[in-house]
Amino acid sequence: MNFCSFPFFLHLYYPFKLINQIMENKKEHWEKVFAVNRENEVSWFQTYPKTSVEFLEMFNLSHDANIIDIGGGDSRFVDILIEKGFKNIYVLDISANAIERAKKRMGEKANKVNWIVCDITEYEPKVKFDFWHDRAAFHFLTTEEKINKYVSIAEAAINKEGYLILGTFSESGPTKCSGLEIKQYNETSMSGRFEIRFDRIKCIKEDHITPFNTIQNFLFCSFRRK
Repeated sequence: MNFCSFPFFLHLYYPFKLINQIMENKKEHWEKVFAVNRENEVSWFQTYPKTSVEFLEMFNLSHDANIIDIGGGDSRFVDILIEKGFKNIYVLDISANAIERAKKRMGEKANKVNWIVCDITEYEPKVKFDFWHDRAAFHFLTTEEKINKYVSIAEAAINKEGYLILGTFSESGPTKCSGLEIKQYNETSMSGRFEIRFDRIKCIKEDHITPFNTIQNFLFCSFRRK
């Protein structure tokens, strides 16, 4: 399992204790969420990630393609990737608890996955990706600084003609998730974030039925790296 650390240069400007607080406030929140809630006790749970799989199947990727699931946690999308025969699978999540739960559920199959515990805005990819998937991590970034950081990382990490799939709450969806503020998107605002280095392919809206029988409206957009 790979870990990432707080950028060294910030130690030049902030006390070590403050740096730890900045990181731990966000990380501790998610560690607690996955420590106290079972798989089907969080709103984003899906027994089968139908929409994500449909986008995956649109692009007829080679089994050797590099695929990453951002904020994948203990999502079952990774199970589908393995079942379909993909060989170079990466799952990134800020929560070590989430990843450990996924590994426990998957058993020996977990050894086929590259697991990364990291805040996406501090991620330094070691490979280029052909398929970047993110269902509901991007919308937790609510400042321009964090959003721009994410975009720049994706721009650098995705191969030319590689694919980016993003799922966020739409403007008809919730304004909070797991007690945290989120940023809603529509097709125009989502596309505008990525228009410099990506061409938009397709956007759809979808109602996600939570385990609590409530409805959350999502926007999914797919892009191709120019």
